[in-house]
Amino acid sequence: MPLDTSPRTRPGTTGGAPARPAPAAAFHSVGAVTVGLLMLVGIGAVIHEPVLIPPLAASAALVHSAPTLPLSQPRSVIISHLLAAAAGYATLALAGPGSWAAALAAGATLALTTLARTPHSPACATAVVVVLQSPSPARFVPLLLGATVVLVLLEYAVSRLRPGAPKYPSYW
Repeated sequence: MPLDTSPRTRPGTTGGAPARPAPAAAFHSVGAVTVGLLMLVGIGAVIHEPVLIPPLAASAALVHSAPTLPLSQPRSVIISHLLAAAAGYATLALAGPGSWAAALAAGATLALTTLARTPHSPACATAVVVVLQSPSPARFVPLLLGATVVLVLLEYAVSRLRPGAPKYPSYW
């Protein structure tokens, strides 16, 4: 009979899905993500620029749902998206637009963020957006920087509103 090596029986593992969050914690996360993304949409409407890009929705979900993870810390969120933009624009300059170049830019972003000790997986998608959409760097990069700062500052504020919630950030 073969040895059962499922996660529930493997030595050193607890197995199974994580516990369901308390309703207050789930409401807190969902509310914070929604408010943050609506803020980005509102800012974009006021300045007549698209501020909400898909990778930022993933960043907001990470920051507000898992605020203690290294992926969620301010340096990771902000710096990784800027590194991703740089990788995207460099790839665009060297290889031009296209799916193959976008994939290379995402890989380059992962390498850069790993070397910079700023892991944040949604940033790989920012590089893809840059390569496939070719936004003007003079407009896109400041908007990206501002949007990531808004997301970080919002979590900083809301993490202090709910008693017992982990305080954000764990480190800068």
